[in-house]
Amino acid sequence: MNKNTVLAWATFIMLVVGLGLIALGAFRYDDVAGWGFASVGVGFFAIAWVFNALKGRV
Repeated sequence: MNKNTVLAWATFIMLVVGLGLIALGAFRYDDVAGWGFASVGVGFFAIAWVFNALKGRV
């Protein structure tokens, strides 16, 4: 695997984990913890976006 493939897999895994955290925040926790899970999920999306932008440049 080259560097671009590793970044693509990392992006995919980060998106899956981010979706899982947002789903936990939306459907499992109804109190303040839900907001925390959802915000961490959005953070995972931001990091996945950076990984996707680095493909081809590293």
